[in-house]
Amino acid sequence: MLHYAEYMKDPVVQEGASVLREKASPVAKTDFGSKKLTALIQKMKDVLAKEEFGVAIAAPQVGESLRIFVIAEKAFKDSDEEGIEETPVSSRHLVFINPELLRLSRKKHEMSEGCLSVRGIYGNVVRHEKASVKAFDENGKPFTYHGSGLIAHIFQHEVDHLNGILFIDKAVSLQDESAPEKTDE
Repeated sequence: MLHYAEYMKDPVVQEGASVLREKASPVAKTDFGSKKLTALIQKMKDVLAKEEFGVAIAAPQVGESLRIFVIAEKAFKDSDEEGIEETPVSSRHLVFINPELLRLSRKKHEMSEGCLSVRGIYGNVVRHEKASVKAFDENGKPFTYHGSGLIAHIFQHEVDHLNGILFIDKAVSLQDESAPEKTDE
């Protein structure tokens, strides 16, 4: 877990950086399997692994404007995940390259969200309860993943990142957990 003193050297790009507001570029087919792409994905996994509460990270959050996100294994533990279709999974850290939201349920659900790039701020965001994503794995193999609940929220949150949108643009009832509490003294 990162503590306040470590925020100054935070490996996660923070709100205000222009890379977080850009529409990320697709990964070229020729880049699949490259050392550069492999290193970027490993960096994303490493940064995410050090986060106590983080469940996913997008490439712009580590300073690269590319259409990639990674979901950590812990996100699946308490989710109401529907299942995987044609998903090559060597570990439960799922890598999504050039993701596209295919289907979204009509029914929506409000859920509390936070973001590694907006530390200490939380708010409620209404998103579709179910979502299907088509993407490529690290080797360029296409797959489709169907998720619901938390996983569907993560898909939508991360695709927003790739489109230059932060959750605070959509959230209501924002709360700053890093602000000191006021007392009535």
